[in-house]
Amino acid sequence: MLTPPALPTPLTPIVDPRLAAVGVELRLKRDDLVHPLLPGNKWRKLLPNLEAAVAADSRGLLTYGGAYSTHVRAVAAAAKALGLAAVGVVRGEELAGAERNWSLAAAEADGMVLEFVPRSAYRALVAGGGQARDGYWVLPEGGSNALAVHGAAAVAAELDDLGGRDVVCCPVGTGGTLAGIAAGLPAGARALGVAVLKGGAGYLEGEVAALHRAACGREFDNWRLHHGHHFGGYGRVPAELEAFAVDFEQRHGVPVERRYVAKTLRAVHDLALAGEFAPGTRVTAVVTGLPDGLAARGISRS
Repeated sequence: MLTPPALPTPLTPIVDPRLAAVGVELRLKRDDLVHPLLPGNKWRKLLPNLEAAVAADSRGLLTYGGAYSTHVRAVAAAAKALGLAAVGVVRGEELAGAERNWSLAAAEADGMVLEFVPRSAYRALVAGGGQARDGYWVLPEGGSNALAVHGAAAVAAELDDLGGRDVVCCPVGTGGTLAGIAAGLPAGARALGVAVLKGGAGYLEGEVAALHRAACGREFDNWRLHHGHHFGGYGRVPAELEAFAVDFEQRHGVPVERRYVAKTLRAVHDLALAGEFAPGTRVTAVVTGLPDGLAARGISRS
């Protein structure tokens, strides 16, 4: 069985003279501390899907992802805890005979069967919503579906003091976390998603709107996506971003995941200093996951 989550996750205020000088307040929603096996948005998005899979008497979970997919690793851990089988369809047939990286090795250690497919075939599978398999609950790439939107909406519900001066910010890969946060916000508060993918403008907006329609039966106008801080694309961590993350960790004592969270925090700083946030704005940045080193050991750190 899965151990209970640590809810609500803490709020950590960040004291930054540069932000204070432009009238912007920053705090972190520490969802990286929510669960030792399924940290961050993986817990939020997976929980309602896991409940549905168990209710449907599924014998296993089937999902999709890349070679370092946190989602694939989380599905493997969840399946093991629930006594379910797990299959991970991984992008890149050339990886089948290669030595496993730490992320795929962790998934296999938890009992997941990995199936490696050519990149073109993978794209077709993902675009089609995955492929049904008898007895398996199918989870899309990144875990973003209508159930996941409802799970992610709980982030906003835990922020019970939100109002017109608030912006809740999160990284965006497949759109489920942003969709959930926006759907759960009270009137006046806004959501900002920082895209970590290069070339996702328009496409990601469409994905978030589609998730809203599927989960809530309507669209929302209280969110937007920022596409200027992908730093070259998914998984890219240039020296400039690494230096920012190291500096943030040293000044504030918070571990920073590089592929998603660092880009979000850097975007918040740059947008604030560029005057994109009105003076008096309070930004709550959602820390959606652990740095690779901590994730590899399956631990959280305050």
